[in-house]
Amino acid sequence: MGQFRNVLFRARYWLVGSGLALMLAGCAQFKYYMQAAQGQYALWSDARPIEDWLGDPSTDPQLKARLEKALRIRRFAVHHLGLPDNASYKNYAALSRPFVLWNVVATPELSLRPIKWCFPIAGCVSYRGYYSKEDALAYAAELRAEGDDVQVGGVPAYSTLGWFSDPLLSTFINYSDAELARMIFHELAHQVVYVQGDSQFNEGFATTVEEAGVQLWLDLYGNDAMREGYARYHARREEFLALLVRHRAALAANYARHASTHHKREEKARIFAALKADYLKLKESWGGYAGYDRWFAEPLNNAHLSAVATYQEDLPGFRALLAQEKNFPRFYAAVQSLANMALAQRQQRLQWLGRPAMLNAGNGPTPAPVPEAVH
Repeated sequence: MGQFRNVLFRARYWLVGSGLALMLAGCAQFKYYMQAAQGQYALWSDARPIEDWLGDPSTDPQLKARLEKALRIRRFAVHHLGLPDNASYKNYAALSRPFVLWNVVATPELSLRPIKWCFPIAGCVSYRGYYSKEDALAYAAELRAEGDDVQVGGVPAYSTLGWFSDPLLSTFINYSDAELARMIFHELAHQVVYVQGDSQFNEGFATTVEEAGVQLWLDLYGNDAMREGYARYHARREEFLALLVRHRAALAANYARHASTHHKREEKARIFAALKADYLKLKESWGGYAGYDRWFAEPLNNAHLSAVATYQEDLPGFRALLAQEKNFPRFYAAVQSLANMALAQRQQRLQWLGRPAMLNAGNGPTPAPVPEAVH
């Protein structure tokens, strides 16, 4: 009951905070904040303790097996990775949609710099999340009408940074064991350290925890087939990201050059056509693996590539820091020290830490370090 009152208090606090933000932002934001508040409240209300699902005779046996595996991964996250031991990912919600929400990302026509929106809790971020796909598409249409490049992408999970007890969701519960672990580790890491307004730092940190956590989990509890399967997944992911980074750099160079808008548009179209052609070659080298086809489902534009740097640029620095600190608690403390720095100092420090890895980047992807586990 005490836990219920605490969550309810947080829900009320969050709704009151949203209401204050509404008054400050004006009527234009009313609909957006209301759908966010209602969507989060519905998600929290629909979630039931995993024990209830496991004890319910009507629960599908396959779902029971996935929930039991999720609980084991959750315990591993606490005992081996030092991630928060709270109520997150101990409840489950079955949704009637393929994603929990849809993110709208936008950039100017000839720029890779994402448009940012600022919110009371998360700070300034380069996306707007909608619990309804139709609402996301409607807002995307408004941005396109203003001349912006826009992408609408489904999101299987997100973190409320400890404000709520984030539930397991039907949108990702049937992922492979390693992918399920990756998702849980990543989202829990956001509860450890989070810097408002610095998505690149936040995602680089969470991705580093995710990588090292999955590798340690597979080393301890995986079998040869699981390790080989995840190694193939990780290798394809690294190759795909390298493809995006390469074409993103070409776009950045195009937008920075002294040329007319017409010529920049022509070169932009050529680069995106080359990206699609190079992807088809990469897909062929994978034996036809189509896991990234959805990324090309709508016409490519700057918004598709704007977030690549968010997840990638700080990774070498965080990986080096994790290897240096040798275990997760010391790593988290060192990351918190970085979080306390001014933005420029934090970025400089991470660039310095990651420099050896960047110099050796031509030798292939740098594997995630595996530190000592927490006992």
